[in-house]
Amino acid sequence: MNGAKLWFAMSLLVWLPLAGCGGYHGTGGHGRGMDTMSEKAQQEMESLVDQSVQDQDKAKRAKAVVGEMIEEIKQSYQQQRRFHQKLYETNANYEAAPEEFTKILDEANNSRMRSAAKILGLRFKLKDMLTASEWKTLSEGMNRYQSRYGQGRAEGQGGH
Repeated sequence: MNGAKLWFAMSLLVWLPLAGCGGYHGTGGHGRGMDTMSEKAQQEMESLVDQSVQDQDKAKRAKAVVGEMIEEIKQSYQQQRRFHQKLYETNANYEAAPEEFTKILDEANNSRMRSAAKILGLRFKLKDMLTASEWKTLSEGMNRYQSRYGQGRAEGQGGH
C-alpha cells in the first residue's frame, strides 16, 4: 500500500462511519458520535501499531503521532460541519448574494487543505520513525481494517 493509500485509510477510520449519518442534522448528537468514533479509531490504530512495532518506545512515539492525526481529522470534521451550518443559514436567507456562498466554500476548502497538509506531514513523520518492514505491516493492517469495514458498509451493516 503506498503512502497516499495509507493516509486515505487512516482518514477513513474516522470519516467513513460518519458518512452513514448523511447530511447535517442540526446541532445535537454528532459531537458525541464523533468522540466515540475517534476513540474507536484511536484504539484500532494503537492495536495496529502494537502489532507492527516491536520496540515499545518507538511504538509509544508512533501512537502519539497517530493520535495527532486522529485529532486533526476530528477537528477538521467539526470545522466542516460548521461550514455546512453556515451554508444552510445562508441558504435560508432570501437576500443572500452568490458571493456569500463563495466565501464560505472558499473558507471550507482552504480549511480542508490546511488539515490535509497537516495530516500528510504527520504521515511522513510516522513513516520516518518506522522501518520499511514496520511500515509494511502497519499498512497491511490498515488495508485489512478498511476492507473489513468497507465490506460491512456494502452489506448494509453500517449506519448512524
